[in-house]
Amino acid sequence: MTFITRLAPSPTGPLHLGHAYSAMLAHDMAQVAGGTFFLRIDDLDQSRARLHWEEQIYDDLTWLDLTWETPVRRQSDHFADYDATLHKLSEMGLTYACTCTRRDIEAAANAPQEGVPQFGPDGRIYSGTCRNAGHAYSDAKCIRLNMRAACEKALPAHFEESGPDHAGTHALGLDTMVSTVGDVVLARPNMAASYHLSVVLDDAATGVTDVIRGADLFDATAIHVVLQNLLGLPTPRYHHHKLIRDDNGKRLAKRDDARAIAKYRADGASPADIRAMVGL
Repeated sequence: MTFITRLAPSPTGPLHLGHAYSAMLAHDMAQVAGGTFFLRIDDLDQSRARLHWEEQIYDDLTWLDLTWETPVRRQSDHFADYDATLHKLSEMGLTYACTCTRRDIEAAANAPQEGVPQFGPDGRIYSGTCRNAGHAYSDAKCIRLNMRAACEKALPAHFEESGPDHAGTHALGLDTMVSTVGDVVLARPNMAASYHLSVVLDDAATGVTDVIRGADLFDATAIHVVLQNLLGLPTPRYHHHKLIRDDNGKRLAKRDDARAIAKYRADGASPADIRAMVGL
């Protein structure tokens, strides 16, 4: 069975113990399966991406004794691909221009209906104010996917999960996608594509068969499966692993420099020490 996986860090800060766990787990799983491990640089956000952080990614992963296939795919080299896919979805009648500001969206959410969720995997669930407004794309604050229309084309759909918390087959439901996910953002004027769109295209372009990532992204998987079905792309197998947390139980973030791999290196830790710290 073919097994191709990847690590896709963003060069916006130092890698921390959470990244180390995800990288080593994916690398280990690929080796056990006789498969392939790719590294991708998710530098979609050019306002925050920095070359020195990218170079440190390579240094940290090499120090952890990890190897990967080359060349490394960089998102910034593929903006034209994202744009072409946005155009395709637009021609399918599945996208619309949204002119709402963050304040507009917050205001629309000030009178929530009882029992209706307010937040989903793309943040606050959008109320749909601009869905049928016909705004010009040139005026858009963002481009959104019409989730109901998309699901009517994409479903039935499902994905396989092998992670510790959600193992099994997960089927997508139209009403659930509309009410708990909503019309997600696909692109903004200052960003070629959202995470949801770019990750689907990047994984397909590199033939990824197994996506290994943190449990915080489990709920976003349904969005990715919808996009995969709309675009005629294969759906990988998924494994959402545990998150590495700080002493207070909070998920590690790039700003948590105290847990940075580079700091442990400077303090004399070994790759084996890092494995022990994260439970591998």
